Amino acid sequence: MFHIATAADWRRTLGTGTYTTSTVGRTLDEEGFIHASRRDQVQGVFDRYYAGLGEDLVLLTIDPARLVEAEVRVEAVGDDTYPHVYGPINRAAVIDVVPLDRSGGAETLLSLWLKGMAVRMGIAIAVMVAIAVVVLALQQM
Repeated sequence: MFHIATAADWRRTLGTGTYTTSTVGRTLDEEGFIHASRRDQVQGVFDRYYAGLGEDLVLLTIDPARLVEAEVRVEAVGDDTYPHVYGPINRAAVIDVVPLDRSGGAETLLSLWLKGMAVRMGIAIAVMVAIAVVVLALQQM
């Protein structure tokens, strides 16, 4: 079973040991359960609720057998069924965490490296331009 989370919410879980965000902007206490999905539903959930959010997202893979204080119920939602987690998700029940890109696909090590490299190159170019401007200004004095 899967759940899309903000990276910030997941980081909080690492400190507290339990995950309690139901969906974007809603807690377990407010919603009564944590929304989850099957793998084939993840992209649709991303497209409907998370696309354009502008926050770093991760995909949690949850092993229902490892849940300590929560029960999973598969419930009808429209013409489909979705797993809902009634209770907090303990850290040990999350068996994988994968960063998601802006289209909802899994980030790879290569794509993360390339993004980091692009940021570093952008900073290097900006520094070189700033130095060139200063040097030209000093030459004209």
